[in-house]
Amino acid sequence: MSTDQAVERAEALVSLKRYEEARALLARRVAEAPDDIRAWTELARCLRDLGSMDEAVAATGEALRLAPEDVNALVLHAQLLQRSGAGLEAAIQPLREAVRVRPDYWYSWSVLADYVMRQSMLRVARERNLRKLTAEDVAPVSAEAVALADEGLRLAPDQVYAYEIRRFVAGMTGDRATADAMDLAILRIDPSNSTALSNRTRQAADAPGVRAAEAADLIADGLGAAPDSRSMQSALDAATYRLLRGTRWLALLCLAFAGLALGVGPSDGENAQDLPLSLGQRLWDVLVFAVIWAVGALLRYRRRRKGVRLNVRSLLHRDGWARLAAGQAVAVTVCAAVMVLIPWTERDVPRVVFWVALVTTLLTMYVDRARVREAFRRSRTR
Repeated sequence: MSTDQAVERAEALVSLKRYEEARALLARRVAEAPDDIRAWTELARCLRDLGSMDEAVAATGEALRLAPEDVNALVLHAQLLQRSGAGLEAAIQPLREAVRVRPDYWYSWSVLADYVMRQSMLRVARERNLRKLTAEDVAPVSAEAVALADEGLRLAPDQVYAYEIRRFVAGMTGDRATADAMDLAILRIDPSNSTALSNRTRQAADAPGVRAAEAADLIADGLGAAPDSRSMQSALDAATYRLLRGTRWLALLCLAFAGLALGVGPSDGENAQDLPLSLGQRLWDVLVFAVIWAVGALLRYRRRRKGVRLNVRSLLHRDGWARLAAGQAVAVTVCAAVMVLIPWTERDVPRVVFWVALVTTLLTMYVDRARVREAFRRSRTR
């Protein structure tokens, strides 16, 4: 079997995820022709897909023994070294050799820029004993990575990966203008690129003045174009939770209206109505609650994108905090309805209900901020 036949059959098997068969085929090929460089590199890729990183590194090492200046083998060897845990320094060396051997090959420049950026960040973190780096920490050591990424872009202005690496470097250094330009360039080449779509969509959704409902619609539109984007799904969950969290304000408005009607709120006293309230007054108050919810929640919900409406239901099933927010909104509204529907003759009980519902809701809203929820989730996963 020739090299082309063996490699083509192996690639077909890999596309079907029949990795073991592809490895056996390529192993026979290199046994028959141990000087077949292409078969060695393809065997390394197959071993990588199987998770046998040490064997994959050995396969590219054999290819490089036969052809020390084979650029494809050099780049693959570097990537396998990095994934195998050999360290960035070991991975960078063959990439520098690939750039020296073939300076017009854009991919070598881009991968080298990626690894050099990561190595620089790791070195700064170790030297300063930092657990989290900021853009101010990274920017002073990014010059080489920027130059390498720019060269990759110059050589291949139509390759998405070159823009992605330049965007990565710009993002790490806090260069927002360049990062935005790279996202736009990526979307011109690949309008469905999930990472660029996610970046642009989240930037629009997080802009000052954008309400939760608008943010959810924006993210749902972006997720429709890139349904596999985990970052956008996470952003949609966050925007959906903001919507559910906002329903408690509707409940508190109902509670405030009930407190005002019964004279048990902060402004009760001389102007309080006589108890018990008339049946007509009590029914009118409940009608006001229904209007508040119809206008504030139901109509708002129905106007959202279908993806947002589906995610509301999904989030209520998946997230305890979302159920807490929605449940508390319902509970407070029920308290307000009970306060106005029962013909109280004294204000002591409705006053206690009013203040307990108000204080517990405000405390919960203060506690369930994003930072607290994230800390709670992390503690549960430990």
